Amino acid sequence: MFRSWYYFRVGYGTYITFPIGYVTTLVTIYYLAIRNVPGLLDVFSRFLVFGVVATAVGFPLSVVIGWAHMKRTEAWKSEVEVGYEAHPYNYKLPPGYNVEVTYPLFKELLTASKDILDEQGLLDDTRSRRIEELIQKLDLLLQGGYVGRPRIKL
Repeated sequence: MFRSWYYFRVGYGTYITFPIGYVTTLVTIYYLAIRNVPGLLDVFSRFLVFGVVATAVGFPLSVVIGWAHMKRTEAWKSEVEVGYEAHPYNYKLPPGYNVEVTYPLFKELLTASKDILDEQGLLDDTRSRRIEELIQKLDLLLQGGYVGRPRIKL
């Protein structure tokens, strides 16, 4: 159900309402603003001319504004931070190779390292506890559980 809702929002917002909104904006500007200003009506005598010019100017301008938003403002960083905090896979393992290979390998390497350190007498109680805590967290993650708590900003 939630996947359907997500697909609906992407499809509706990107592929239906965005083009309709773009055309509606052009029509509104042309018929309510340009047709009532004689100087502009001389330049844009037909709607098609206005639409082509507006798109030719608006598209690169929108690209530059979008680039500046993502590369030069704190707004994008804040958006990413909020998304990161809300993303469930930052506190659990995503399905796939992480569950099947990477984290089981981490657990095996950690267990083997602990055994080697213990055999060589280099494992003190503090390090042993830290390793055991990590192994427990890896087990929890591998079973589909969560570790940590998401930061919540009000």
